[in-house]
Amino acid sequence: MTPVVKAVIFDLDGTLVDSAGDLQAAANRLLRHNGLPELDLATVTGFIGNGIARLVERCLVHHGELSPEARAEMPEQVARFKRFYAEEGHRRTRLMPAAESALRRLAASGVALGLCTNKDTGPALEILRRLRVERLFTAVVGGDSGLAKKPEPAPLLACVSTCGVRLEEAVFVGDSETDAHTARHAGLPFLLYTEGYRRTTLAAMAHTASFSHFALLPQMIQSLETRESAAVIPFPGPARKAG
Repeated sequence: MTPVVKAVIFDLDGTLVDSAGDLQAAANRLLRHNGLPELDLATVTGFIGNGIARLVERCLVHHGELSPEARAEMPEQVARFKRFYAEEGHRRTRLMPAAESALRRLAASGVALGLCTNKDTGPALEILRRLRVERLFTAVVGGDSGLAKKPEPAPLLACVSTCGVRLEEAVFVGDSETDAHTARHAGLPFLLYTEGYRRTTLAAMAHTASFSHFALLPQMIQSLETRESAAVIPFPGPARKAG
């Protein structure tokens, strides 16, 4: 008998939570510190993905500020951004609509929940605590785990292992190109949340299924029994920017 889904692993930013407002606030504090103009929310949102270091780099590159000297100062810039981000207190960060009820329904049905994010573990846990869903998660693997960051598969595989299930019993839920590649590298079905931070068209991302509202997710999980039965939409070629 083929196994049912026993673990659902989630991305954080742009999937479970909308954290762009707090990331923008921290980014603009960093830019002001460097004497640079602030960026609007849409621009910063487009820079989210691959961790804080890449976000900081993209913000500085936007202003042409990655000279060899600036690049040498990146560790200090990243540390400063993290301090500003912590000081913002995640007060603008919210769960996506119906995400909490979906998490609670899945947990109540006996499905183990995991979180795999490029954000450091401390801030990720603080967000979960602030939103009062931390106790629902069996495993949290952050970008400072010592493993390679997504899109490398190692953190996702570690999260599945910590949930105590076999690889064929797990699925990954995310919103971005990075998440799609991570799932593909790990060999997991990928459920794409379409209202997150992706930068390309839906058709340009490999995914098993997509959903636009978390109220749809529990039933989708129930209907997805094995990765062998999933009809994965393949990559059609080079990704195109969303219009």
